[in-house]
Amino acid sequence: MALREALGNAVVHGNHEHPRAKVHIRCRCWPGKEISIVVTDQGKGFDVGKTGDNGLALDLISEHGRGIRLMKAYMDDVHFERGGSEVHMRKRLRTTSSS
Repeated sequence: MALREALGNAVVHGNHEHPRAKVHIRCRCWPGKEISIVVTDQGKGFDVGKTGDNGLALDLISEHGRGIRLMKAYMDDVHFERGGSEVHMRKRLRTTSSS
């Protein structure tokens, strides 16, 4: 779900649905430990400061910001680089201890 939101944001908001614009995905897996995903678009980015810590747009009327909140809900770490045109997400394996 987090990857789907990141891809949707990259295509719609980053690349403005331009048919020749590209979205790059990098994925690293550490079996039994974690997965790391980076999604990069060719857009100009966005002001990350305009979203709150939970990913909600600070403007409560805004249609934007829900995708970021979903990414943060599903992943352990979500942060933006390259002026907002690159999202880094990480999910760690949750181990359960048996008694």
